[in-house]
Order: sequence, then structure tokens, then C-alpha cells
Amino acid sequence: MSRPGPSVLAPPPFIFLGALAVGLVLQALRPLPPFPHSLVARLAGWCLVIAGLALSTAVVIHFRRAETPVTPLRETRQLVRSGPYRFSRNPDYLGQTLVTAGLGLVVASGWVLAALLPALLLVRYGVIAREERYLEETFGGEYREFMNRVPRWL
Repeated sequence: MSRPGPSVLAPPPFIFLGALAVGLVLQALRPLPPFPHSLVARLAGWCLVIAGLALSTAVVIHFRRAETPVTPLRETRQLVRSGPYRFSRNPDYLGQTLVTAGLGLVVASGWVLAALLPALLLVRYGVIAREERYLEETFGGEYREFMNRVPRWL
């Protein structure tokens, strides 16, 4: 019988998409621009989006090489410590944060940026905390050593 994956609140892409959707709806109902919609802000936003997508793509590549699922809804077969995981225990969530923040800048939505904070709290406590418990139970000392060596975010 296979061990289930961590019982996360929701897959993080859905949490970040939810924050984006809530922010866009609130922006349409009651605009909250953090700054003028400028070319510099849009370019900075696109740079964040591209960096976030590149980071999340690297995560997928390293998970595929390790032959373990990316989704936290399935059993982890191997601890991934290569690529972006050398610098962060949660590079995919960092990538998704960059994409969401970047899109907030691209559309000049203060609400998208504001909605990112509760999304990050949900990811931290509803996903990461549960994943960490699961990975420690699954990989024991190997995961504890990884936790001691690599920071949670950066």
C-alpha cells in the first residue's frame, strides 16, 4: 500500500491563481493603483514573470529527472536537492510568487499585490508546514540535514 502525499490545504498554483483572481476582481470593483501604470513598472513586472516561470520550469525538470511527482497531492518518491533546491527548499513557490507579483505590476493592480500576502500565509502554513512534516517522516535524517543546510525561501 502506498503512502499518501502530504495533506496540503490546496495545490499552491490554485492558491496563487486565487490571489490573482481576487486581486483582479477587487481592482475592477475598486481600483487601488500602487503607482502610475508606467512602462518601467510593466517591464519590471514582465521580468518577474519570466524569472518566476524559469524557476518553476527548472523545478519541474529536476523533479522529472528524479522521477518523483511535482504535485504535493501525490507520494514523494525521492528528495530533490539539485538545481534550484540547492538554494531554497521551496523554489517553485518562490517562482509562483514572482509570477503573481509580476502580473500585479504588469496590470498595475495594488489589489493583486495585496492579495499575495494572504496567499503566502496560506502556502506557508497550509502547504509548506504540512510538506515539511511529511518529508521529515518520509526521509528522516536526510531531510533534517537538508533543512539545516538549505533555507526555506532564500
